[in-house]
Amino acid sequence: MGDAMVRFRRTALAASLTVATAALSAAVGLPAPAAAALPTAAVALGDSFISGEGAGAYSPVVDVTGVARSFPGWSAPNSNAYFCHRSPNASLHQADLPGIQARFNLACSGGQPYDIAAASATRTKGRQVAAQLDQLRAVGQSHDIDLVLIGLGSNNSSFTFGSVAEKCANRFIADAWTGWWEFWAYLGGPVEQEPCDDADLATAAQFGAATAETTAAVRQILTTLDQIDVDGQHRIVFQDYTNPLPPELAQVYWSEDDRDDTRDKFRALGAERYAAGCPIHRASLAPGHRFSQGLGTLVNSVRTTLAAEFPAADLVHLNVQRAFDGARLCEQAGSPTGTLATPIRLQDGPSGVFVTSLSGYDKLDIQRIANTCGTYFQTCQESWHPNAAGHQVLGRCLTGAAATASRAVSCVRAPDGTVSVG
Repeated sequence: MGDAMVRFRRTALAASLTVATAALSAAVGLPAPAAAALPTAAVALGDSFISGEGAGAYSPVVDVTGVARSFPGWSAPNSNAYFCHRSPNASLHQADLPGIQARFNLACSGGQPYDIAAASATRTKGRQVAAQLDQLRAVGQSHDIDLVLIGLGSNNSSFTFGSVAEKCANRFIADAWTGWWEFWAYLGGPVEQEPCDDADLATAAQFGAATAETTAAVRQILTTLDQIDVDGQHRIVFQDYTNPLPPELAQVYWSEDDRDDTRDKFRALGAERYAAGCPIHRASLAPGHRFSQGLGTLVNSVRTTLAAEFPAADLVHLNVQRAFDGARLCEQAGSPTGTLATPIRLQDGPSGVFVTSLSGYDKLDIQRIANTCGTYFQTCQESWHPNAAGHQVLGRCLTGAAATASRAVSCVRAPDGTVSVG
């Protein structure tokens, strides 16, 4: 039985023994025992891959003023706390965690290492929520924290997942609908039409800076847990990231109307890939996977560094980079049906109505639709995140990581759809 599982059951047993001891003391006139053990809890900290972005049914989120914010409308500022998109379908709520009595999702879509110790509201483009450590301390006052799930690193002061995804998708859309001779301008100016390369996503220097930021933030989490956890026993699962796109698209998405994505203007193919959820150049796929692998290296490096600094810490690296194998967007014909990630979806203005087909739109229509995402990012922020089915798979990954005796595990999806952790 894994160390974490033993602790979960030990905590539950301790609570039962406390109640029994109190009853016995009352019966024989002995002094009252110490207060009953606090209920056990699992907590999620970090960014969108942990908060449940893409899984839907988002819960109200308490903002820095203490007010629970429900959906404010599509044209509300993206800084609104609700757009943290904490979902009851997130992996934390899908995992089987014996002995855990309560679960608290404190993660926030777009969360950065900065947001761990400081209020996200105090940085540029941050959301109106308190520091995640302050939220964690509040949980620690009423609960014995036995498990903490962390997802951190894909957003930082150097790059963010959303900006990377937007950059590469916009290049593809611009290339599909306009010729090299045509003027093309979004709100931020001209958009390139070449596939993304490694440096467009993150340079080695940026990965280095992101690793340092993330290490500092997770160090603060570990230090805080040591201060607030009543019994001093807790497992920390540090999860990395899975790519929503495959290493190669299914052949049905390679060309349309006798044009592939190396030609100048390929509207039919652009519309086909958008409908399938993967508006991306094929040449951008390999850099994208190297970017995902770089995030995995970042997480593993942080765990290795902090395991040396906190030798008694129960810190597990959960590698989920192959958790969506065979079920990524455009990996099979019929996408996005049956996939584990949300397709890129845009709105034509903040209407709440997603555009599912770009067929028949001209370049000015495309420009207007794409600009909506830039102006009202909440209208497209679910794009390329795990969907509800994807979070169910990640929940199974967390189930395994919570019970393992190892300090590094990989969650892999087999061709038949079974998921294993080892």
